[in-house]
Amino acid sequence: MVVEVEGLWKTFGDVSAVEDLSFSIERGQVYGLLGPNGAGKTTTLRVLMGLERPSRGSTRLFGSTVTPSCSELLHVGAMVEQAAFVPHLSGMRNLRLWWEAGGAHMRDADLDGALAIAGLGDAVHRTVKTYSQGMKQRLGFARLLLGRPELLVLDEPTNGLDPGEIREIRELIGRLTSHGATVLLSSHHLSEVEQTCSHVLVMNHGRLITSGTVSELIGATKSIYVEVDANERQRALQLLSTLPQVTAVQTQGDGLVMEMCDGRRSDVSAALIAAGVHLQTIMPTQGLEDAFLDLLAAGDADDAQRQHQGSAVSS
Repeated sequence: MVVEVEGLWKTFGDVSAVEDLSFSIERGQVYGLLGPNGAGKTTTLRVLMGLERPSRGSTRLFGSTVTPSCSELLHVGAMVEQAAFVPHLSGMRNLRLWWEAGGAHMRDADLDGALAIAGLGDAVHRTVKTYSQGMKQRLGFARLLLGRPELLVLDEPTNGLDPGEIREIRELIGRLTSHGATVLLSSHHLSEVEQTCSHVLVMNHGRLITSGTVSELIGATKSIYVEVDANERQRALQLLSTLPQVTAVQTQGDGLVMEMCDGRRSDVSAALIAAGVHLQTIMPTQGLEDAFLDLLAAGDADDAQRQHQGSAVSS
């Protein structure tokens, strides 16, 4: 495992920022850490990077327990909170100063590889004060890539960026993973997480709500959208109505929406194909954002019920 978090608690006085959190990340995964403001995402990343000590529990990188000076941190590139640079110096000069401040020689840095992935081009020779926010983020990526990290830890890497800049960062992360990097990122941009991450973990009030692959979370819905050839839509509607796992089906736009009580989408597609229906699309009706909001609502309802039960017992 690249990352292992077991029973992590982090308290600040009487406030619990993280409560009994456990998860693990395998090599090559792109793992999204999701949750509203105050969910404990940044605190979790800071503990993982040795910037905060856990109150209870453990965090491990590459099998070794994380401490502020552990050697495994040398294999991690982190951008926790916003990257900062000296504005009147060039991007290249900023990279050199940052690398050499740690006592290393620039010849040992993977400068060419970092710049190629970050995609700054000739802009790296301009002063940072002329950069857009997206270019500053890409320079931040270049900086953390100088040491050839095996794991990248990114806290809100697209925060404050416009749609074009967000797409550039998404493509940059794609280039990183194509080079074999493992990525752990927190983000509020759920559509970007859906397109970028292979796995997600949802937090709220410092606690784990759920975790799994993106497709598992999206596929948790029992509402399915199906598109077939227009000439076969009525026949598909009649067929779907007879399937035991389908409780309701109706037309919607150019397709059909059905509610399932059991079974898998693959069972439905197999039935349509076996009947000679030309299937064009079959997918859940909700995306990651819908699934995320549903999970938070369910978690808040559980919290309210526990508080009610606790009040009843104490009275």
